[in-house]
Amino acid sequence: MSKGRSKSVGVVKTKYFEIPQLELESGKKLSKVRIAYETYGRPNRDKTNAILICHALSGDAHAAGRHRVNSRKSGWYDIAIGPGKTIDTKRYFVISSNVLGGCGGSTGPSSINPKAGRPYGMGFPEITIGDMVCAQKKLTDHLGIKRLFAVIGGSMGGMQALKWSIDYPDSVKNTLVLASGAKQHPLGIVFHHLGRQAITRDPSWNRGRYKDQPRGGLSLARQISHITYLSEDTLARKFGRRPIGGRRNSGVFGFDFDVQAYFDYKGKSFARRFDANSYLYITSAIDRFDLTEGGKKELSEVFGDVKSKFQLISFKSDWLYTPEHMQELYSGLAEAGVRCSYRMLDLPYGHDSFLVYNNTLGNVMTRYLDRHWMSESKG
Repeated sequence: MSKGRSKSVGVVKTKYFEIPQLELESGKKLSKVRIAYETYGRPNRDKTNAILICHALSGDAHAAGRHRVNSRKSGWYDIAIGPGKTIDTKRYFVISSNVLGGCGGSTGPSSINPKAGRPYGMGFPEITIGDMVCAQKKLTDHLGIKRLFAVIGGSMGGMQALKWSIDYPDSVKNTLVLASGAKQHPLGIVFHHLGRQAITRDPSWNRGRYKDQPRGGLSLARQISHITYLSEDTLARKFGRRPIGGRRNSGVFGFDFDVQAYFDYKGKSFARRFDANSYLYITSAIDRFDLTEGGKKELSEVFGDVKSKFQLISFKSDWLYTPEHMQELYSGLAEAGVRCSYRMLDLPYGHDSFLVYNNTLGNVMTRYLDRHWMSESKG
């Protein structure tokens, strides 16, 4: 997802912003809310070049660059953010924050409850995608940004981008939504349900009052959800029926194939870095996301006050948020008279296509951003 010669943003530092009190959509209030965030590039004189990047379920504030010179791990969207890349930091001031309820530095279930002096655990209040966006809005206000040039997000990040355009219509010029939808559909709900069951049935979970992570349950939850991120074609190409280490039998009953070892690795690595209770809260927020409020509203009504322009992108091989889900969004925006373009890309990587390096996706995003940047610069 780059254009011309591209470089990394280099070594970056996570920053923190505290909100004295945050009122949630439920009516409950959280005190001393901390939001972890990173920025790349510089704001222009009028601060009209800001782009907010919204992460998906397992993401965090570290979207680009590295935290240390010798670190081998770069930010989760480093392929797209940087000088000369799709989200060009020579032009844009890029902001990425960890969502409310997360475990990457922002206030969540693993944070200390200031009233009790111990982690919130399952005493943390229920949160919504709208609550996450509200916290982000307070962050951008703190940074002195009156109107974002763009909000970009895939999957759960796309849900946040949609809420930005609806809840703060005067604060967003462009909204890019990738591999997402107007609501969470039954397939996603049931996979999340199975993952939550895996966590809460792990004896180490202890009703959320654990000292050590319930790694077995969290690892299994991640493996269950990871199935939905890939396509059959990806699994067949990468693994097929290749046995572990080239041997027909690993010595463990039922554990014979490389694809199994891959999922096992993904689960264990995730359990080392993520908080189990955060997983419960965030997946629940995703599952309750529904712009139509259970069919009470038409999407054309929901988007009635939207002022942003839109670029929607779906992927033919995505069976979690299918092209039909994005078509539903597109139709609702069109009926509301919102300026919107939609592309369905034939990429083989499944739902994770929005994160995979490829020029097909990068070119669509780059052309959209370039076109509207030049148009607004001239205007």
